[in-house]
Amino acid sequence: MRMVSLAAIGAALCGMPATAQEAPVTGDTPPPAPVEAPAGGVSRAARQIYTPADFARYAPKNAYDMLKQVPGFAIRDNEDLRGLGIATGNVLFNGKRPSNKGDDMYTQLSRIPGGNVERIEIVDGATLDIPGLSGQVANIVYRADSFSGQFSWKPEFRAHYTDPLFTRGDISVRGRTGAIEYEVALNNDDSARSGAGGPTLIYDGAGNIIEERSDIWNTHYDTPKLSARVTWDGPGDSVANLGGHYQRKYDRYYEDGIRVSPGQPDRLRTVRDKADSWNYELSGDYQFGFGPGKLKLIGLRRFSHEPYAQEIITTPVDGSTPTGDRFAQVGDLGETIARAEYQWKMFGGDWQLSGEAAFNTLDNVASIAVLNPSGVFVEQPFPGGIGGVSEDRYEGLLSFGRKLTETLSFQLVAGAEHSTITQTGVDGQRRSFFRPKGSVTLAWAPSADFDLSVKLRRRVLQLSFYDFLARAFLNDDNQNEVNNDLRPQQDWTFEAEANKKLGAWGSTKLNFIYRDVEDRVDVIPVGADGEAVGNIDKSRAWAIDWTSTINLDPAGLKGVKLDTRLLYQKSSVRDPFTGEKRSYSGWTDTVAEINLRHDIAGTDWAWGAGGEYGHYQPNYRRNQSDKVWEGPVFANVFVEHKNVMGLTVRATIANALNARSKRDRTVYTGVRGDSPIDFVEKRNRLIGPIFAFSVRGKF
Repeated sequence: MRMVSLAAIGAALCGMPATAQEAPVTGDTPPPAPVEAPAGGVSRAARQIYTPADFARYAPKNAYDMLKQVPGFAIRDNEDLRGLGIATGNVLFNGKRPSNKGDDMYTQLSRIPGGNVERIEIVDGATLDIPGLSGQVANIVYRADSFSGQFSWKPEFRAHYTDPLFTRGDISVRGRTGAIEYEVALNNDDSARSGAGGPTLIYDGAGNIIEERSDIWNTHYDTPKLSARVTWDGPGDSVANLGGHYQRKYDRYYEDGIRVSPGQPDRLRTVRDKADSWNYELSGDYQFGFGPGKLKLIGLRRFSHEPYAQEIITTPVDGSTPTGDRFAQVGDLGETIARAEYQWKMFGGDWQLSGEAAFNTLDNVASIAVLNPSGVFVEQPFPGGIGGVSEDRYEGLLSFGRKLTETLSFQLVAGAEHSTITQTGVDGQRRSFFRPKGSVTLAWAPSADFDLSVKLRRRVLQLSFYDFLARAFLNDDNQNEVNNDLRPQQDWTFEAEANKKLGAWGSTKLNFIYRDVEDRVDVIPVGADGEAVGNIDKSRAWAIDWTSTINLDPAGLKGVKLDTRLLYQKSSVRDPFTGEKRSYSGWTDTVAEINLRHDIAGTDWAWGAGGEYGHYQPNYRRNQSDKVWEGPVFANVFVEHKNVMGLTVRATIANALNARSKRDRTVYTGVRGDSPIDFVEKRNRLIGPIFAFSVRGKF
């Protein structure tokens, strides 16, 4: 029935006349072709400039639609580092990095209507006066001169096990009144309905089937977020921004199954997870002239209330007494940041002195309960799940960047942080740390069609405060113990990025990353037979990531392009339980993607297809290795019309090659590798085809 519905929709679209075109027929327009920025032109750092006309082929509705079509450019979100710190993403907005943490790049870019975008500048990050940037960076130059808005609706239907998704969509408005530019948005793009079902076989150590399971699971996930932002263009070059959001999350997981074992009655088993939560964020910044330079003051406050409960009940079909367990916790997470940045020019370069104070807190109350014969859950002692964690952190950094020659630039960032972590609850303690931080970057652009950047940096990553406390995973019969000695991961990272323009054929990019890691966060032994999230002293990892955009217009295939990606990663860590070397737990070691898009000449129609293959390493615990993945290949096909009464309408069939939901889990009677196999779990569940529909427009 759903296939028939999509076919009917497609037929209806074919019969609908397009409205008058605001631009040339999009299928006939050339692919994006940047203009080389003249010396001392629009931006002293820009290497290529794209205008909205360059993207007419794709009928973009917002800045995200434009940026994702820049040849060879891949949007990189900010890393999950501590506080705000230095910049780590590769997108700027009017030459500035955003001063919030609650929105990813996709969300921020999609709120900027295409009509507000003046140009997109592709810049060498090391040539900017923003510490931390390297490689190619996109600067979105935009301005709202009048009221405008945009919206999208993206329903989705699956053939098996799931309910229809009707709630995914967003709407935003942007405008200007005098010196005030404003933005208001309501977004639920992260919503989802997913599910799978099928058999699971349990084998003993000799390979005999000892249990057969048949399970069906599905989820309901919605994350509506109301956000607003105001920008004030003050006197001179002063600018102020004030923004915030309030978000609700509705997260439900349902699993129903039957278990059959020789010599035992059949058992019905239900799993119910509920993780409804809410959060808010307020942020602001003010930049103004001060002495010989500019001073920027930044403040941020965010808070999240995160209840969670998991309940599992097993009911024998012969009327025997049901058994069950429940885990519940309520966590309150807070973060407050105050930051100041002072920029000035001296010795032919750009300087910045920054200071940041960040205060993070978690208060958590967790409990475990067991179902008694009367069908009532009775709480059990679980002191390790009750407690709090707080961290007070202070950071200071000094940066300097300048051109060494016409083709070579460098940037140096040096500083340190001091933090104090305080834990309450079981064996609470207080610890202080001093850690150096910084980076050095070189950018070389010997020609207009080639650039290379290399970067060496010292990173300190953020911790999940929940990892300090005990946690039960009832569905897999696992539990983390308390570990008050947990430390943030630190590493020395070397990065190299090479970009090569291929003229009318497109662009290609090669990234290389190597990390020498201290205090790798993983599951480690605790006590005689326990385990907890902790640190492994030394490890290393490296990756090669090759992305390309190939336009086939020069080959006579007008309107056709290919986007490809090959990612290969290796990691090495000494297993804290067995002493043997292995890959990182849950590591993705290989990804291959290819996507084709054809904007049909002489029409407003486009179609495309794509596929993605991934290979993953298992997760490791004390007594098991556990590999959960979906695949082997996810493929999709789509058809799109770019002007249905001014709307862009797309129909997509995802998972066209029937990727499955799989699991290979080996559980040992004791420490993994030193003990006999207790059982092996092999899962192979059907996901099925996914039918998606989207309507995007502006007003």
